[in-house]
Amino acid sequence: MYKKLFRPILFSFRPEFIHNFSFLSIKILFKIPFVKFLSKKLFQLHNKNLEINIIGKTFKNRIGLAAGFDKNAELLYEMEYFGFSHVEVGTITPLPQDGNPKPRLFRLPKDKSLINRMGFNNDGIEKIAARIKSYKGKIVIGANIGKNKMTPNDRAVDDYLICFKKLRDHVDYFVINISSPNTPNLRKLQSKGSLSVILNKIQIENNSQKNLVPIFIKIAPDLSFKEIDDILEISKKYKIDGIIATNTTISRSGLKTKKLKKIGDGGLSGKPLATKSNSIIKYLRKKSDDKFVIIGVGGVYNVDDVIKKIESGADLIQVYTGWIYEGPSMVKTINNSLLKLEKRIVK
Repeated sequence: MYKKLFRPILFSFRPEFIHNFSFLSIKILFKIPFVKFLSKKLFQLHNKNLEINIIGKTFKNRIGLAAGFDKNAELLYEMEYFGFSHVEVGTITPLPQDGNPKPRLFRLPKDKSLINRMGFNNDGIEKIAARIKSYKGKIVIGANIGKNKMTPNDRAVDDYLICFKKLRDHVDYFVINISSPNTPNLRKLQSKGSLSVILNKIQIENNSQKNLVPIFIKIAPDLSFKEIDDILEISKKYKIDGIIATNTTISRSGLKTKKLKKIGDGGLSGKPLATKSNSIIKYLRKKSDDKFVIIGVGGVYNVDDVIKKIESGADLIQVYTGWIYEGPSMVKTINNSLLKLEKRIVK
């Protein structure tokens, strides 16, 4: 019903407008008691065989909502009703920022993908932290943190530390975002020297308290294997818990959509990213000696996509673009299919 009836209507509007409209609609609808009950029936699936224990947490299934959708932690309660096991909030920066000029979000229906150049638009750490602190639900929360656009790279670690200190007692894990293509020079922080500075100071702060918070790094799909080797070396040195593979790509290879020059720069997500993401996940699993948790992101639309990610080496899966294209029943549909497969898949 979603793809035949609702999606054509939603896709007739500008992507960012409909994103904001959907947020408002969900907030309003979920104030109606029977909507919550109906959503549970339609979109949730609870089964012990779907659970997986990672980073000291029990995830009710493998599927989470990737960073970028609920940037400001506005829909944490509501996302529980759509069947996600975890939500990654952000990217969060110390100061609020508007992001890049609009339009900055584009659909590519022929390629089942999106291009975005949002630019870390968010409400800033103070407001987002207040929302996360007030949350009393059961979903696992990750905080994806970054630097403000105006912060030079040699001071970037200060921004990451501000966000980490504000949220360390209120989230289940952190993600160091050094891989968005939409903040100038941010990807340079993936270099060995820059990454060492950030991880060193973050882990010093992390170890200053009794309870350690798991730390992940989110990497770009456009890295060479040599660059990935450097990241793995630094991650092992500073005892990072996991890697998220991958962020959006700057590549436009193989796309069916025309007029890409008119759309301009930005990160590509969705179906075209799947093969590249899976390749990097497989490489990470092979080279990491199982020392890291791997969260697979990129091109997940159905159970086959999830299985490919798991067989490549991913422990958890995150979705964003696929959920927009497939609709709110996507998570339950995938989990139902997983339950019908061999135990090695749902273990």
